[in-house]
Parts: sequence; structure tokens; C-alpha cells
Amino acid sequence: MWPQLVSSYETYISALVYEESRKGDPEQAARRLDAIKSFRMLDIVDEARILAGKIIGGGGIPEEYPEDALHVAVAAVNGMDVIVTWNFAHLNNPFTRMMIRQIIENEGYRSPEICSPEELLEVDK
Repeated sequence: MWPQLVSSYETYISALVYEESRKGDPEQAARRLDAIKSFRMLDIVDEARILAGKIIGGGGIPEEYPEDALHVAVAAVNGMDVIVTWNFAHLNNPFTRMMIRQIIENEGYRSPEICSPEELLEVDK
């Protein structure tokens, strides 16, 4: 089901996702890298780093999790429609989504929707 879902969308990852996928157990890392190899990669540009700092500074994401803010900022700067994540602690919960959206839109960007894979599957039906 997941491959079919992925193939029905234009899928992207950031260079940050690629770097995170390389970490840990070498066998598992190889499996992760194989799973994302067909996704187009978004570079991490200075504009995204600045926006990530504003997301943290505005209280959208705790400063202890700068990678989460950078994920969102890269997506916003590149005009992505959706971020798919299982990170319910720092990204995909109603209060965080509201704060992140407000900060991003105040900076002049369109905020991507943040949802879980299951939520996206519901939309795709």
C-alpha cells in the first residue's frame, strides 16, 4: 500500500532526511537509503536555516529539536504542500501545527500541512 501511495504523489526529502537515514545500524541504514532513493532531494539553503531559527524563536518547536524546525522550514521555503511525519511530540499535534503555521505565514511563506501517513491515506481514499 505504501509504494502505491508514494507513487501517486510527487515525493521529496530534504538533505537532512538523507543524512538522518545514514545513521545507526549499517544494515538498517542501507534499507532506509534504499527506501528513499527515488525521492527528489531538497537542499538546505540559508533561507530555510533563517526560517527554522524563527520557528524556534517563536516557540513553534523547542530549541532542543532544531532538526525538526529545519525539516519544516525546508518544506515551506520549497513550497511543499504536505509534510508526512510520525513525530507527534514536536510536529504533528494541533497546538504545534497552529504555532508553526502562524510563524511561517507571518514570515511570508505558505505553511505546509503536517500530517501522519495514516491521515494522508484517509485523504487519498
